[in-house]
Amino acid sequence: MTGAGSNGKHTLDRPSELLRFATAGSVDDGKSTLIGRLLYDTKQIFADQLEHIEQTSERRGDGYVNLALLTDGLRAEREQGITIDVAYRYFATPRRSFIIADTPGHVQYTRNMVTGASTADLAIILVDARKGVQEQSRRHAFIASLLRVPHLVLAINKMDLVDYDEAVYNRISDEFASFAAKLDITDLTTIPISALNGDNVVDRSENMPWYDGSSLLYHLEHVHIASDRNLIDCRFPVQWVIRPMDDEYHDYRGYAGQVASGVFKPGDEVIVQPSGRRTRIREIDSYDGPVTEAFPPLSVTMLLEDEIDISRGDYIVREHNQPTPVKEFEAMVCWMSEKPLESRGRYAIKHTTRSAKAIVDEVRYRVDVNTLHRHEEAEGLELNEIGRLRLRTSAPLLIDEYRRNRTTGAFVLIDEATNDTVGAGMVIGASE
Repeated sequence: MTGAGSNGKHTLDRPSELLRFATAGSVDDGKSTLIGRLLYDTKQIFADQLEHIEQTSERRGDGYVNLALLTDGLRAEREQGITIDVAYRYFATPRRSFIIADTPGHVQYTRNMVTGASTADLAIILVDARKGVQEQSRRHAFIASLLRVPHLVLAINKMDLVDYDEAVYNRISDEFASFAAKLDITDLTTIPISALNGDNVVDRSENMPWYDGSSLLYHLEHVHIASDRNLIDCRFPVQWVIRPMDDEYHDYRGYAGQVASGVFKPGDEVIVQPSGRRTRIREIDSYDGPVTEAFPPLSVTMLLEDEIDISRGDYIVREHNQPTPVKEFEAMVCWMSEKPLESRGRYAIKHTTRSAKAIVDEVRYRVDVNTLHRHEEAEGLELNEIGRLRLRTSAPLLIDEYRRNRTTGAFVLIDEATNDTVGAGMVIGASE
């Protein structure tokens, strides 16, 4: 969305029209069916796609058009009737565009749920009305709160199978709200639905006159997300230094990257970390040309007034609002490897555009995601377990607390032998 300002430069509307959301819940709660219903009822399906899933549904003997097949893209998922990998889908309405992450319900794929929810503005946790709140419901609610997903929707699905009973809805809603009260969840909305029949998914259902809230799609279209982005702490991790070889641009020196947080404008006084050198922003380039301001999640190139030695991993920040360079800090980590994490384990760490080596100084505790009990005797983490660690790095990292900045407060741990990502972490703060 670009337009020309009075100075001929582009001004960009802040990207409030895109909503990223993830679906989560126990096995067979209907996540894939719900997404299929959203795509079908908003007319986002091509005729050949619909024909294909109709044929597949008939071949499987489903007895109905199985809309879950729209998202279960892997052959193993179709054969087993389960979701394994995170399936990303895009759809749009006149009011807003959406990117959906359909995440698995099986315990062994919890790490996939973490991946799908890590960039989400909103998470939908589905609960089967016949079964109520399950272990995975609590697990995914805990992970959503840990990842600080700003908005949470509890979708009580399959209401048609309990005769649209208000008492069932109230019981499940109260039980989940009681658990959510122990978590850091600031916005919780509960909606009764039938993904199979479309009740309260796109349109309000006449089968539940006792429910006076909005449909799921209406809520997705209208939930306020513009204020969720951190526009206060100016953070620009440099990803690439651009020096064109063309003679025409021989004096061009730009610093490319994605704005992590805050708003940058030409003329702003800035500091480069870790060197501490001061300068001003001369110009900000984008794919569409120069811009008058840059904000998350725009990818831009900054040109500075002074020649400064800047390389990948450096930050461009404001003088009176700088991240803390630390070599020792504490973090919550979700373990993603079948090879357990052990205290004193050594890994590579990637934080924004900076990499270093890290050692696990201590496992503070492991969290039981069902009871939220802290097991302080834990000496490591197994696959899909979550715990608090104290880490020490070979070089200072420019971190913020994750609760304040989801971009500069996040990192991944990498097994140097296999190059596999083995852990996803959220910074709590510097070690005391």
